[in-house]
Amino acid sequence: MRNFRLTARALLFGALAFAAAAPAHAQNYPNRPIHFILPYAPGGIVDFTGRVLAKQLTIAMGQTVVAENKPGAGGIVGTDYVAHAAPDGYSIVLMDPGFVANPILQKTMPYDIFKDMVAVSIVSSSPEVLVVSPTLGIKTYADLVAYGKANPGKLNYGSAGVGTAPHLAAEMWKARTGIAATHVPYKGIGPSYMDLMSGKIQMEFSSIAGALPFTSKGSVIPLATTGEKRPAVYPNVPTMIEAGLPGFDVDLWLGVYTAAKTPPEALAKLNSGIAKALQADELKTAFAKFGLTPRGTSLAESAAFTRSEYEKWKKVITDAHITLD
Repeated sequence: MRNFRLTARALLFGALAFAAAAPAHAQNYPNRPIHFILPYAPGGIVDFTGRVLAKQLTIAMGQTVVAENKPGAGGIVGTDYVAHAAPDGYSIVLMDPGFVANPILQKTMPYDIFKDMVAVSIVSSSPEVLVVSPTLGIKTYADLVAYGKANPGKLNYGSAGVGTAPHLAAEMWKARTGIAATHVPYKGIGPSYMDLMSGKIQMEFSSIAGALPFTSKGSVIPLATTGEKRPAVYPNVPTMIEAGLPGFDVDLWLGVYTAAKTPPEALAKLNSGIAKALQADELKTAFAKFGLTPRGTSLAESAAFTRSEYEKWKKVITDAHITLD
């Protein structure tokens, strides 16, 4: 009986010690490096934004934030890594609209974006740009439409992966114009540019961050952007709306997510740190060079925005009959 009482007492003290230590651990967050997963290959908007944000977040959080690329399956590989990491705030992921589109398009998913993950902050917005290979000899959007309709099935278009914003933008364009084109997915928009320049693929919707190094040299040709207004970096390139597609508006927003059940204290500190990082002049200058607008949302706003974007893209995908087949 005495041994039983001692054992029970030891278990009680252990439970109390754990309960006391858990909040203290969250309050001390972060006390080691934070892994910032970028789920696409280097060279695109997620890689660029993530590395700029990681630098300023390191300053804001007072702890090293390590940016790490984990590309694959349209962002699913890297996002899955974070979804199943320890829910302690030390693994976060930066994701684009593919975050909400993948569960709609994919027959099976290794995680549930609403049960296994939590939104921390929506950090930026930017339009995409439609670019074509110089091998086509096309200089205007109207020329591309004319070519596509005169040559059904001859256009191949690249994307940052299945379910990503560039993929969805192209599928919307196909549905709106009636032009047939074949999808060629890559592990990020960066790796697609060699094939675009050589003519292996003829067109793609791209992040401005991914396109600008090539359009500035004339290596690929920008034809239109996907926002309501022309971005400052492409003042002479029309919007898709101006080019003849009313209501064609694709926002390549980026958001930070982490594993569900992360302590509220850690989530609050992450959200506050991101908000502070987005106010840095160095970040604002870097973002502006690639047409990005800093945002920063509260935890509640981030969750609501993610849900609204899921519903928005679900309707777009369903109405346009977009499939992966």
